Amino acid sequence: MSTLIKIAVRNLTRYRRRSFLTASLIAIGVIAVVVFEAASGAFTGLMIGQMTDAMLGHLQVHRRGYVASIDNLPLTLMLTPADVAVVEQTLRAQPGVESYSRRLKFGAMFSNYTETTALRLNGVHPEDEWRTLPLLASRITRGTATLEKGHIIIPDLLANGMGVKLGDTVVVIATNRDGSVNAAQLVVSGVLANVTGPSGRDGYLHIEDAMSLLRMDAPEISEIAVRLKDFDQLDQVAGAVRSALQQSTTAGRIAETEVHTWEGLSPFYNVAVLINILALSATLGLVAIVLVSVMNVMLMSVYERVKEIGTIAAMGTMPRTILSMFVIEGLSLGVLGILIGDAVAAAAILGINVIGPTFNFGRETGLVLSPQVDLWQMLIISGVVLFVAVVGTVQPAFKASRMEPVEALRHG
Repeated sequence: MSTLIKIAVRNLTRYRRRSFLTASLIAIGVIAVVVFEAASGAFTGLMIGQMTDAMLGHLQVHRRGYVASIDNLPLTLMLTPADVAVVEQTLRAQPGVESYSRRLKFGAMFSNYTETTALRLNGVHPEDEWRTLPLLASRITRGTATLEKGHIIIPDLLANGMGVKLGDTVVVIATNRDGSVNAAQLVVSGVLANVTGPSGRDGYLHIEDAMSLLRMDAPEISEIAVRLKDFDQLDQVAGAVRSALQQSTTAGRIAETEVHTWEGLSPFYNVAVLINILALSATLGLVAIVLVSVMNVMLMSVYERVKEIGTIAAMGTMPRTILSMFVIEGLSLGVLGILIGDAVAAAAILGINVIGPTFNFGRETGLVLSPQVDLWQMLIISGVVLFVAVVGTVQPAFKASRMEPVEALRHG
């Protein structure tokens, strides 16, 4: 085997320019795919973090049918106190759950005494909400992250459009489940930048103010947002919570519930899927480049060395040995291109981190792109490239191994 490797390397060095160009094409493909997947993965992860850590949580629990009607924020599909107690018990029993926040969501009218507009409100326990959504506090562009009773945090769209300032007293009007219209005076203590663009109309108030406004005797909840200790365990934890709640429903302890991950709650999931498709397309492009490049080089090598192949065949060299020799040449080209590509790609990724490019997403500004060198991902890409390099060598190598010595020696 060592002899075959030496022969393969010698043959590659005989045609240095061609071998270098082929290895360079493979390296360029590896660099493009590794850097693109690292950058796109960092971008996707950053956007998912913005969605989950500033607005949604990693997963949410609702009464069955609530999400299908969520645009109307129905007060008739709420989790009762008994339901909430069972859900909380279930979440506390899951080792993968870090924190959760109960929310009371409803539609309301917002007035500064001269103008009135629609507003979606989230009644929350502030400490639980900040713990479950660690980036929520950073969205407060004016005011403080504290949310006391009698105060309200409003979206900047309303604050700017209606000229509302910190400390202003405003009126919030809402209709409860029985159809009764109620109003409350609240003090603006914060202005919230929207995470998804300029169309957001979500405000926050203390959950006890929300219950008082809706005249609730018992603390019914619209949804429970959940944060996990390890985001990579999302599907496993969601499945475990879903299964446990289904058992409680079957036992008659709670009404039917639904467990939704962020993927089913955010339209950005479709963007993430599109980015993954683009990454797959880039990988397929790399496969095509490697396959065509290696096959072209090996075919040319076979045609230029017909007499040489005939000579070694006439000397008694077995066809499988000739086949192995050419396969090792293609393998060596692939290894050389991969080593160069991985080294340059890793340096490029580290360079991107040093530069720290920033971009804006909706109203979020100054988001820093920080791709990471994923050794496992690089290993997979390298394995695919190496496999394709060998596949591209098989046909020319098979052709060389099947040559008749007499005909090969007469060639040219």
